[in-house]
Amino acid sequence: MTLPARTPLANEDLLPVSPDRRTWNWWHIASLWIGMAICIPTYTLASGLVDQGWTWQAAVGAVVLGNIVVLVPIALNSYAGTRYGIPFPVLARASFGVLGANIPAILRALVACGWFGIQTWIGGWAIYKLFEAMWPGIATLPQFLPAFVGLNTGEFLCFMLFWAMNLWIVLRGMDSIKFLETWGSPFLLAVGVALFVWAAVRAGGLGPMLQNPSGSAVGRLGGLGSVFGAGLTSAVAFWGTMALSIPDFSRYARSQRDQVVGQAVGLPATMALFAFIGAAVTNATLVIFGTRIADPVALLARIGGPLMIILSMAGLTVATLTTNIAANIVAPANAFSNVAPHKITFKQGAMITAVIGIVMMPWRLYNDAAAYIFTWLIGYGALLGPIAGIMIADYFAVRGGQLVVNDLYRRHGVYEYRFGINWIAVGAFLLGVAPSLPGFIAAVTGRPIAGVGASLYNWAWFVGFLLSALIYVVGMRVKGGELRGASAVAGSGA
Repeated sequence: MTLPARTPLANEDLLPVSPDRRTWNWWHIASLWIGMAICIPTYTLASGLVDQGWTWQAAVGAVVLGNIVVLVPIALNSYAGTRYGIPFPVLARASFGVLGANIPAILRALVACGWFGIQTWIGGWAIYKLFEAMWPGIATLPQFLPAFVGLNTGEFLCFMLFWAMNLWIVLRGMDSIKFLETWGSPFLLAVGVALFVWAAVRAGGLGPMLQNPSGSAVGRLGGLGSVFGAGLTSAVAFWGTMALSIPDFSRYARSQRDQVVGQAVGLPATMALFAFIGAAVTNATLVIFGTRIADPVALLARIGGPLMIILSMAGLTVATLTTNIAANIVAPANAFSNVAPHKITFKQGAMITAVIGIVMMPWRLYNDAAAYIFTWLIGYGALLGPIAGIMIADYFAVRGGQLVVNDLYRRHGVYEYRFGINWIAVGAFLLGVAPSLPGFIAAVTGRPIAGVGASLYNWAWFVGFLLSALIYVVGMRVKGGELRGASAVAGSGA
């Protein structure tokens, strides 16, 4: 394949990856997912449900099923990245237009900036607890921050330390990310298993640890509405971000087999294991401490002993680092670069992401972990589900897997549409989001919502995905002209 020429819509980071740089095998991709999946939000995805009265079976079941479901759009969106070596913002140009692609790219980037800030705060907090165990005086350092920030000096310095660690690794390039994910994953699994063993021993065995207390939503079929509603949507939306931006990584895969096998091995099983650990350990804390503790940082800090705290917080720091870099920096960096490719490089995009992650003061957003994550997940799932539906429908149903790669990087080609924007895709996106708006507004304002509005919002990702995909395919087939133009020259991009 001949690489496209350098144009105002291209730079070194957005151009297709050359064949000699496609070196990621299935284990590298599996390790990427293992490293991303083993993180505190994965743990709290299930532990938060248990804390709210779900059984551990229902909580883990929702997470497992959700990840099996989301694996499908992830693998499908990976296909074009692996075949053509193109990142997510460039792939989005085929469906949204060479300029319209900035809409899904920026939406994905803003969600990632939110997650970057939250994960950076979690990692910084773990570092703070680690230092506190070794040097308690860190909590009484002279205060220099204004009161509205809401952090003491030690907490802010640890946050900035973890922020700098993320940035340093990303600025060294994709190979450093591959190294970190490959070698960090086995260690992270060991940390999670050790926490599970500790809880089982302290609770008096697996029996008491896994016994659901009376009053919990034991695996009754009457609870399936919740499991297959908000719980399942949260689990799917958890990786709904990566379902869009996975081409940023699959473009480095050696083959389609490597990306499919790697993701199938790395994602569902790892999420199932760590969600089970989160749910079971939270269940056990009721036996051990008399109250459920859903936050693993709070739990590990309570276990006792400086050595235990040091080891556990070091593990949490590494876990958060691997997830944050892969899931929350690469995608927005490429997205910001896509806005002005000739002015913003990948590294500059990463800096923009990192700065936004500070400005948003994420420690204020993470006050109530479980409630925030579920509201957050379903809310942005309503935005990203429609985009995933449009992109997958465009590539497979509309174009039959054929792209004109050169035209993805220039104006006035087959992806120009009208002034660089495919208004059919924009309309399909807006119509896919619309049914979830009442539920989203109610969630943000705290007002209760019932009936159809609540049901649609609980299934926001699925509703948006299916509705937008259907509207897009119908709209493109009705329009037809640009499709025939694209098909006539599709072979030139393969």
